[in-house]
Amino acid sequence: LGKDSTAVEPVLKRQLLISTVLMSIAIYLVTDKVMVESFTVGTTVVTKTGVLASILAGLWSGLLIGYVTEYYTSHSYAPVRSIAKASETGAATNIIYGLSVGYKSALIPVIAIAATAYVSWTYAGMYGIAIAAIGMISTIAIGLTIDAYGPVSDNAGGIAEMAELGKEIRSRTDTLDAAGNTTAAIGKGFAIGSAVLTALALFAAFLTRAKIDSVNLLSPTVFAGLLVGGVLPFIFTSQTMLAVGQAANAMIEEVRRQFRTIPGLLQGKARPDYRTCVAISTTAALKRMVPPGILVLASPLVVGVLFGVQALAGLLAGSLICGVVMALSSSNSGGAWDNAKKFIETGKHGGKGSDAHKAAVVGDTVGDPFKDTSGPSLNILMKLMAILSLVFVPFIVTAHEAVLAALGLK
Repeated sequence: LGKDSTAVEPVLKRQLLISTVLMSIAIYLVTDKVMVESFTVGTTVVTKTGVLASILAGLWSGLLIGYVTEYYTSHSYAPVRSIAKASETGAATNIIYGLSVGYKSALIPVIAIAATAYVSWTYAGMYGIAIAAIGMISTIAIGLTIDAYGPVSDNAGGIAEMAELGKEIRSRTDTLDAAGNTTAAIGKGFAIGSAVLTALALFAAFLTRAKIDSVNLLSPTVFAGLLVGGVLPFIFTSQTMLAVGQAANAMIEEVRRQFRTIPGLLQGKARPDYRTCVAISTTAALKRMVPPGILVLASPLVVGVLFGVQALAGLLAGSLICGVVMALSSSNSGGAWDNAKKFIETGKHGGKGSDAHKAAVVGDTVGDPFKDTSGPSLNILMKLMAILSLVFVPFIVTAHEAVLAALGLK
């Protein structure tokens, strides 16, 4: 860490900026020297300039999303410090402030994604959207580096605490851990942004394959699909959060059982039964993801077969719009709660063990499933539903016609 242990985040942020600038130069040189002046994708004429604009739009919007995410999840800035301050009056205000920060943090990233989609579609159509998604993840090397930094530093802190190392070492690992929470949130922001653009490109491909020239929002079928699609991310998030809660309940009951039945465990004289706790967590992780998985797989097929491709188009659009906002707000709220706790542990607002710290621990506990479960998993919902719809278009069209014929509506 050198002499200044607070210099971790700025270094990582500079790496992200430098990689974006270097990638921009490389992309310009490649497109200028290698690509032809224009080519045709379907019925769209794509120019070299259009490709360059699409890639750069995705690349720089990714950087903007990363910086905005850092602002809302790092304890170096006002949002996280406001959550820490709110912790002085209890866990309720901590959670209220954390939710507020998360909701607010979605604004600029959504605008950036919308602007990227508009620019890339204007210049290169559906191909431009796909290229913009590639542009956003073109700094994947540094993105994965700063994303992996989070869990590595977190586990280092846990090992240092279990090994009862000195305060100076714990102080350093806490600093690294706090920076790691921010970098993990930045990585999630990149993943969400690229997932939205990818899902949008798949959505456009679905419309093309389903031979849908336009989607009329005034159509009752489309509007109904839009509403159902909008609620799917909420149902999906509900199921993932419930899964975490149920697994936590089972784990707590097991820990209490061990305290009751293993002599000397409370005094540290006996060894806990780690194997049972690990089995509970891994079993829950697998079993309780079945309902969310069924929701994602079944929804587009059921809606498409029963109500047709127009309703399915509305479903995909609604889930995409609500999914990106929920994913961003959930990930950023969780990161902000975590770093608010870390900020208090540096000695602010009473420090570790204070009432503010106890409130922040509650917020952090609530935030973990937000940032580690629900937020990132919404990427899968957005992309997988679009992929399923695209792959099963012929089946959906045929099955829907059969349903109409069976009902005597055709």
